[in-house]
Amino acid sequence: MNRTERAAGAIVGSAVGDALGGPFEFGPQGAFSARFPVPGAGGEMRGGGGWEPGEATDDTQMAVLVAESLLERGGLDLPDVFARFQRWATSEPKDIGLQTEDVLTNGMPWDRAAVVHFQGNQRAAGNGALMRASTSAVHFAAAGQEATMEAARRIAALTHGDRAAWEGTAIFHELIRVTFEDADPLAALPDILTLVHPDHRARYATVLAPDWHPDQATEFNGAVWPCLGSAVWALRTTTGYEDAIRAAIDLGGDTDTVAAVTGGLAGAYYGLDAIPAHWTRPLHVPLPGFDGRVLHLADLLDLAHRLGAGR
Repeated sequence: MNRTERAAGAIVGSAVGDALGGPFEFGPQGAFSARFPVPGAGGEMRGGGGWEPGEATDDTQMAVLVAESLLERGGLDLPDVFARFQRWATSEPKDIGLQTEDVLTNGMPWDRAAVVHFQGNQRAAGNGALMRASTSAVHFAAAGQEATMEAARRIAALTHGDRAAWEGTAIFHELIRVTFEDADPLAALPDILTLVHPDHRARYATVLAPDWHPDQATEFNGAVWPCLGSAVWALRTTTGYEDAIRAAIDLGGDTDTVAAVTGGLAGAYYGLDAIPAHWTRPLHVPLPGFDGRVLHLADLLDLAHRLGAGR
């Protein structure tokens, strides 16, 4: 499978997972399969919980902002990414994480806002950096292992002062890069873990182990490590994109983000063609604060192509 197919799969796959998971956020386990018991039957993009059918949440909205900054600025411009995040955050998006909102509205400069938040709260290991990483993972995949993991950490640090969030995002970036090389991302995990900061390696080794199950999580899956662990579990224990997404949403909890991360991994692994068309057709991504723009499938495919091509 060529890289273009995998890049489109990663970005569209993440957005689809996000849109499917949004209506089930903070709901119980098994809710998706209870509502849609027959896989492949269609009709799952019905919206709910304040979301329109096919509407992506803040996960994909922020991913698009990262993508457009990378493309328009010709690379990673952290102040520019932060400014776009701020513009979005102050435009009343339907959903925004409490931590992310505080960092983006606390009045501190781009290189201090997350640090100040973490110093005051000592809790900043949410999955809000991981959730938006599909576009940056595609963009930096061609730059190599060290570059993609470092870029992930730097983008994550804009809103998350806890290094745990940086490391989880870096692992996700590297899993996408490995997949783009037509290698098995699950088989690569032991080597990837050696690149994780020593202070956080054991925690990630636990949730990424082949015998780990999300029921063993000691924290809510809104935290970065059980979120990533749940997404890897969904990829490992299923045999296709649709089944992986169903498994992710059926875990309950922070369903939009777990499914977005799962969708990025599974989309890259199985490719764009594996994502059901009845899920991609209604997909749309509003961008609050950006002149009423709404991106659709064709726009996401264009982003994927340009990010994958490095332009």
